[in-house]
Amino acid sequence: MKVPADQKEFLTSREAAELLGVALSTVQLWTENGVLRAWKTGGGHRRIVRKSVEELLEKQHAAIEDVPTDDQFTIVVVEDDPAQLKLYRRQFSARKLPVQLVCANNGFDGLIQIGRYLPDVVITDLLMPGMDGFQMIRTLNKEPELNNSLILVVSALTGDEIKARGGLSEGVTVFQKPVPFDDLENLLREHMVEISSLAGET
Repeated sequence: MKVPADQKEFLTSREAAELLGVALSTVQLWTENGVLRAWKTGGGHRRIVRKSVEELLEKQHAAIEDVPTDDQFTIVVVEDDPAQLKLYRRQFSARKLPVQLVCANNGFDGLIQIGRYLPDVVITDLLMPGMDGFQMIRTLNKEPELNNSLILVVSALTGDEIKARGGLSEGVTVFQKPVPFDDLENLLREHMVEISSLAGET
């Protein structure tokens, strides 16, 4: 008799993806980056520790205040400064941006939320504890489902300092701190129009 996935000690990538409600490629990225604990069989098949999947599910439920619906424009903000996260929330609310805002406080948590919701926009700091913004962005570039997502960096680092740390991939827009919310708002509204146009063509 086949053992249900929720009773198995180890899961396949596909079983983990079904339980977490994410794409198979997202689970693969999470295991490669240590978000999920896993090992490989002698035949090269990945086996994921079920307890790590359950822990991730609990973390997702605790971290999200309002769950985005499919038709909402979703933004994930990754920032380790709680004051900055509060500022993002206040500014987005005051400007009446029609978005669902999801926050994470480091690159590791950012990967979880981004993989879960495949947002339209990612806004991230660069210097953060654990997995920083550079590492997170390099990982996101491997995720084909984020090809239409806009990646924005808001950092205190100068352009030269960013280059000295390996630089960023093409297409990433960089803003200097303090956050220029007027410029950010204009860019977000332009991207909303682009996403709406793409949706209308499908």
